[in-house]
Amino acid sequence: MPDPHLDPDDVLAQLAFTLPPERIAQSGAEPRDSSRLMVVGEGIEHLLFRDLPNLLRPGDLLVFNESRVIPARVMARKPIQNGFGGGQVEVMLLREEYGTDLGPHIWSAYLKPAKRAGPELLLGPPDAPHRGEIVGQLDDGARLLRFEHDIKPHLDTIGRLPLPPYIDAGDNDERWRERYQTVYAREPGSVAAPTAGLHFTPELLAQLEAMGVQRTAITLHVGAGTFRPISGSVADHVMHAERYSISAATAGAINTARAAGRRIVAVGTTTVRALESAVDKAGLVQPGEGDTQIFITPGTPVRVPDLLITNLHLPGSTLVLLVAAFAGVERIQAAYAAALDGEYRFYSLGDAMILERGGL
Repeated sequence: MPDPHLDPDDVLAQLAFTLPPERIAQSGAEPRDSSRLMVVGEGIEHLLFRDLPNLLRPGDLLVFNESRVIPARVMARKPIQNGFGGGQVEVMLLREEYGTDLGPHIWSAYLKPAKRAGPELLLGPPDAPHRGEIVGQLDDGARLLRFEHDIKPHLDTIGRLPLPPYIDAGDNDERWRERYQTVYAREPGSVAAPTAGLHFTPELLAQLEAMGVQRTAITLHVGAGTFRPISGSVADHVMHAERYSISAATAGAINTARAAGRRIVAVGTTTVRALESAVDKAGLVQPGEGDTQIFITPGTPVRVPDLLITNLHLPGSTLVLLVAAFAGVERIQAAYAAALDGEYRFYSLGDAMILERGGL
């Protein structure tokens, strides 16, 4: 339970800042590991991401999120009936919904324009369209679409990558399909990249492995709601559910490392959310899969990772509260002040921090 003496709304106000638009990264560093890396512990140090091997030691266990971004933005059209229809509707697929009584192949999606969408949408080529039937609506306005078959294998052909709105993507979708993925992405399902991992290169991973740093992976499919700013009271903010999976091998590797006193290094806030959703009262990570709506705010104990690699987040977001819960409010205040003063690049394609767990 969060510490009742910490008011999350006060913390969010303390962590507010104004970000000049030009500090929002529009392209990732090339090579990926040439991005900047702020080391935040008792003090602050400024390095490059390729210096990460100097900060880790043999036996440390890196935990990655292997989720892969899917081309979730699809232009659909309404069927023509009695001479009417055919208008275009933009479909932003959010996540595949499990455990509903509506059957398989159900997806939640934002539609634009939603009010004129009609009961059925056709996605893909005119001669062989994929039919999506609108079978429900969620509280946030998202529609539930039921497809006749698994739509995921077809998205590479009919969809575009759902880049964040603050990135001027242009029309070069092919370039972004490679650049807006981690080099180890494997399990398709996210509608936004787990961006802390974008800094890793195959060469850096090989260097870490050669020095004895171990690695394992979870899967958490990142939803659009992860980055939604908090518009009212923190207590009233509802986290969107996200699907996660932790294998028995991964849970065993983490529990073995912790028992031996070796450090767990979470790559990204999504990894933290998956691990903290799966840890039991005894402090052991349990394997399994399911949905999580965990909301980590200052005063909430973070029990599994010792270090966190993360990017610089949106003010007023749940992610700012998460990193403050992990490293401590004062440390995060100091880190963001240093980032603003030091010309760091922010958000999905920006620079990185590595945080020591600091509690309150």
